[in-house]
Amino acid sequence: MRVVFLGTAAFARPSLIALAKVHEIALIITQPDRPAGRKQQLSPPAVKVEAEHLGLRFAQPEWINSKETQGLLEEVAPEVIVVAAYGQILREAVFSLPPLGTINIHASLLPRYRGAAPINWAIIRGEVETGITTFLIEEGLDTGLILLKKALQIGRDETAGELHDRLAALGAEVILDTLAGLEAKTLGPVAQNDKEASVAPMLRREDGLINWQKRALELHNQVRGMNPWPGVYTHLGEARVKVHRTALTEIACGEVRPGQIALRETGRLLVGTADDLLEILEVQRESHPRMTGCAFLNGLRRVTAFN
Repeated sequence: MRVVFLGTAAFARPSLIALAKVHEIALIITQPDRPAGRKQQLSPPAVKVEAEHLGLRFAQPEWINSKETQGLLEEVAPEVIVVAAYGQILREAVFSLPPLGTINIHASLLPRYRGAAPINWAIIRGEVETGITTFLIEEGLDTGLILLKKALQIGRDETAGELHDRLAALGAEVILDTLAGLEAKTLGPVAQNDKEASVAPMLRREDGLINWQKRALELHNQVRGMNPWPGVYTHLGEARVKVHRTALTEIACGEVRPGQIALRETGRLLVGTADDLLEILEVQRESHPRMTGCAFLNGLRRVTAFN
């Protein structure tokens, strides 16, 4: 099958690699190089790096819906367009161009978690299952006809970064099965049930602030769901402290207040919440390297509290 692939972020790489082994990738469209890191040096997107490695033709237009880009797509004449973590909204002139439509690889079981951050929000909201959905792009945000779904279980302590990698690999499997089903005419698009829909908006840095008045499970899910980005943080006095990993203890707080560091003699960094003590496994003071909760605890001069 003649395919145009639209992708930018690392999530898209396994799908591109898998498609290139089976189908003709006539063109890859990815976003332009952007400044990244503390030095803000121009950095190529993951998909561009992979396209160069595979020796495939690619383009980096500023805007996918420009007349120039549409002309390029018409020239290439794909049978299908596949989209994975591209990062721009497609207009009808683009997504309606190929005869088999434009298929998006989405990291949730639609209609659940429509939006920019489905992996993060599934963890933050305590889901135990998520998956990959392929669907035909239309005008609405992730509202198109569903082609195929595959589910996987979310680990109790799994982070968004870890789940991202597993879903990226699953996405590669699902898009191959989707195209095979379309070729064999065994897949019939199914409408989404909007009554079951939920949204997964883009995360902001301020979403990472810990509220110790919440339950331990909610905080554990927040830490997991925002690792590696935007990251979760609290304060010790005026100092900002990042919390990278936590563990549930099922030890009731008793008289320990939310945010208070408890049971120092255990050698574990245990903090009070609205119900149970939450163990901090990995922590980082501002402008310092990461350390274990135990090392952090040993460095404290007195028992104190996060605020």
